[in-house]
Amino acid sequence: MDDPDSSRQPEGAEALKQEEEPRPFVSPGIWQLAFPSILGNLSYSVVAMVQTKFVGELGPGALAAVGAGQRVFFAMQAILMAVSAGTTALVARAWGAGDYQEASRVTMASLALAGVFSLAVMVVGVLYARPVSSMFGLDPVTLDLAAENIRMLSWFNLAFAVTFILSAALRASGDAWSPLWIGTAVNLINIPLLYAFVFGRYGFPELGVAGAAAAAGVSFSVGGVLLLGLWVMQKFRIRHVTGGWWRRERLQRLLHIGYPAAFEQVVFQFGFFVFMILIGNFYGTEAFAAYNVGANLLMVCFMVGFGFSIAGSTLVGQHLGADDHSGAERSGWRAGGLAMLSMGALALPVILFATELANLFIGDEPLTVGYTVQFIYVMGAMMPLLAIEFAIGGALRGAGDTRFPLVATFVGLIVVRCGLAAAFTWMELPVGWVFAALVGDYLVKGVMLVARFKRGRWKTVVRTESQGFGRA
Repeated sequence: MDDPDSSRQPEGAEALKQEEEPRPFVSPGIWQLAFPSILGNLSYSVVAMVQTKFVGELGPGALAAVGAGQRVFFAMQAILMAVSAGTTALVARAWGAGDYQEASRVTMASLALAGVFSLAVMVVGVLYARPVSSMFGLDPVTLDLAAENIRMLSWFNLAFAVTFILSAALRASGDAWSPLWIGTAVNLINIPLLYAFVFGRYGFPELGVAGAAAAAGVSFSVGGVLLLGLWVMQKFRIRHVTGGWWRRERLQRLLHIGYPAAFEQVVFQFGFFVFMILIGNFYGTEAFAAYNVGANLLMVCFMVGFGFSIAGSTLVGQHLGADDHSGAERSGWRAGGLAMLSMGALALPVILFATELANLFIGDEPLTVGYTVQFIYVMGAMMPLLAIEFAIGGALRGAGDTRFPLVATFVGLIVVRCGLAAAFTWMELPVGWVFAALVGDYLVKGVMLVARFKRGRWKTVVRTESQGFGRA
């Protein structure tokens, strides 16, 4: 089927490399994609730890406020996750098929959609920050801090969207290094701004908890401007295009693949809301803060998992675009195995030194330290199972099979985790039992995702479901 856009002639710099004959597909190695993604994610985990240390000096209430604010903000980003899922799947397939012009047009369409959605979400975050934060059962002072954090993050929503979508498109084309350099610049700006905004140094106002959000917003704005500028100047393999991208079928395909990912994020964030509401309302601010501190201390493991998720998603999509189904399957399994090994190995020292790390980041708060150690023991032991969710789930999304991860998330998080947590809370068991509900969640999701990937239906899901939408 001919592409209706093929009659359009690219203008100016767009002509460079865009109308070349498709080259034979050469698969990048998994480490070519995973390694720079892991480095970039690790740099973000360093920023998260620094943020935890700085905010922790303001007390457990401040830590709880940052955790609540981030949870609400991530929930509002569900629509961007939807666009990003479509971007990754379609750009990777187009690149694997040698259709570089289509990869560029998908990127432009994705950025336009994400920009519109991010502005709508910004309005919601600014206007309704406090009512949403009130669900966590925080004390009045902590609630005010959480609302301030959400409002501040919301003002920078467009910058987050630009960075998120352009980075996803570059990685889907096999360029994981450019997002790394931009991300490194963002983090190098973020850390001194954290110190300046949280504590009021170098002539900046003392913003406390809101200062952490302001530092992130300003640094991501710089990163977004850099990405946009380099993209417009045609410095990336994904080219900037000005025409032919606003096509209904292309937008439909983005949304068709993406909306299950949006629902998955809604389910994911709803489940976390319920889980954190149980902790905050029945076990107090200290337990609420402990969950967030423990998650930040294990952040290095999560970031490695994200790296293999990106690599698996990209390679599966590119191999399917090149009609290499066996290569796609091998890439998914290899990403899963390497993720399990890496995340499990990195979690071990955090588990062994959990008490020392908790004391370092929290200080003289014995109850919060004790809860944090309990959480690290449970979550750290689950890293190999969480690796399956990252890598195999990412491989399925890269194939365009975004519906099954939604089902797995609903069953694991809502039915199992929240169900067990509610039961343990009703039985008035200690908060450690509530943390242990994570075991059932990750075990069920891991089994479901592995079974789905093994059956192989994901190999044809986009080709079957997108008939009539134009070229794959």
